[in-house]
Amino acid sequence: MAAFSAQTDLVTGWCLFGLALLVILAFCWVYVRKYQSRRESEVISTITSIFALAIALITSALLPVDIFLVSYVKNQNGTFKDWADANVTRQIEDTVLYAYYTLYSIILFCVFLWIPFVYFYYEEKDEDSDTCSQVKTAFKYTLGFLLVCAILLLIGAFIPLDIPNKKNSTEWEKVKFLFEELGSSHGLAALSFSISSLTLIGMVATIIYTAYGMSALPLNLIKGTRNASYELLENTEDIEEIEQNIQRIKSKCKDGRPLPTRDRRTLQQFEERLRTLRRRGRRLEYIEKSCWSKFCGAMRPLKIVWGIFFILVALLFTVSLFLSNLDKALHSAGIDSGFIILGTNLTNPLNMLLPVLQTVFPLDYILISTIIMYFIFTSMAGIRNMGIWFFWIRLYKIRRGRTRPQALLFLCMILLLIVLHTSYMIYSLAPQYVMYGSQKYLILNNRTFDGQLGNVTTYVPKVCDADAPEDQCTVTRTYLFLHKFWFFSAAYYFGNWAFIAVFLIGLIVSCCKGKKSVIEGEVDEEDSDMSDDEPPLYYG
Repeated sequence: MAAFSAQTDLVTGWCLFGLALLVILAFCWVYVRKYQSRRESEVISTITSIFALAIALITSALLPVDIFLVSYVKNQNGTFKDWADANVTRQIEDTVLYAYYTLYSIILFCVFLWIPFVYFYYEEKDEDSDTCSQVKTAFKYTLGFLLVCAILLLIGAFIPLDIPNKKNSTEWEKVKFLFEELGSSHGLAALSFSISSLTLIGMVATIIYTAYGMSALPLNLIKGTRNASYELLENTEDIEEIEQNIQRIKSKCKDGRPLPTRDRRTLQQFEERLRTLRRRGRRLEYIEKSCWSKFCGAMRPLKIVWGIFFILVALLFTVSLFLSNLDKALHSAGIDSGFIILGTNLTNPLNMLLPVLQTVFPLDYILISTIIMYFIFTSMAGIRNMGIWFFWIRLYKIRRGRTRPQALLFLCMILLLIVLHTSYMIYSLAPQYVMYGSQKYLILNNRTFDGQLGNVTTYVPKVCDADAPEDQCTVTRTYLFLHKFWFFSAAYYFGNWAFIAVFLIGLIVSCCKGKKSVIEGEVDEEDSDMSDDEPPLYYG
């Protein structure tokens, strides 16, 4: 009976995980199809983008399952359930661990082999090239990524994990136990080091795109866009002005004399500008007459409400992250341990809310999924506003229905890395929840009751922390993966401070900027006139 109950609880968690998997696949398909160019879309790049983004989201969806399973082996009074013996508990932990092994291995395959190969394959594609030469060139460039992957795996397999000795030996024994709990095999260390390296890159992308998007998205919803009729009127005036300038320059060569080089260059610039303005005019006319734009106008109050809600959520995240980082700065074991904190001294709203929701599964699952999706949407808002850059060089623009296959692969690669870092962000927001869930353990308590002589010894439940005996509280596999290497944890700690700073700067910049155009990013000078044949999916 106990074994049957254990299997039932285990199946419950994994069934909900399977449901989340189906939802994730559907979301990724819609998301990628929404942004890919319908003129330049390629089947392989579309499948690659959907698969890569889905794997990242599925890995994040494993986090609440991990927390649910370690929490469910114990009752709320701190005792283990009847079926939760050592073998069953170890089996549950191993199941989650093997799931992480599989998903993280697939992520390495995507980042270092599949996505680079597909990207370079289409980068080399032109009218004169054949498939064989494209494959050879793509594989040649992909070898560089495989070399980087091999180096990371070798470093992770043989890098020493010894923690420096400190004066407080008891405290450091606890930290050392956390580092060693996940295991000491070279294969596991190599995988953990490689994933941590990717998560570090994801941290940089999160600081650049997500922090700015968290301020830009809600404020854009609150401010709205410019009126299409006013924009069309201004565009018409600009067209008339450009046409007058073109006629003025052409009048200089009526007698057959050639135009000077400077005038020819200016004329060419005016003609290109005129073509862009005419495309803008056609698009603005389409929007002005469309029923969708009228519907969006009617929904304007709802957008303002959503904008206010999103900015409040962003402020909640920022305050929680600040309090968590401040707690680490004041009470952690120091930089040499990666600022690991043994318990929570300064609590924050999310760290209080998640353990409460965790007792009623799947409320915490819904909240974690919402947080992940919020990070995805705010990251996308940041990428759309800024584009994809390599230092000072702009590589690609991300536009709805007009994103090239290479840009789509870049986009999903960035989102994959951001979602990888999301697990650590959630730990930073709610360290107690990610580490132990809602587990409690029993401690002795001596109390004196009225009418009785002497003290009465009782057992009272206490929330699991680093002071709990090793056999009483189970640490999640997610937490152990995140803290396998202390120097990555230290980098994430400083990255959180950078995230807060960029969010505040982005908030100021977004407040100072005016309303966006109703066709923001829809018309570019690089677009051909044929691009007007592709109507936008929607506006708002």
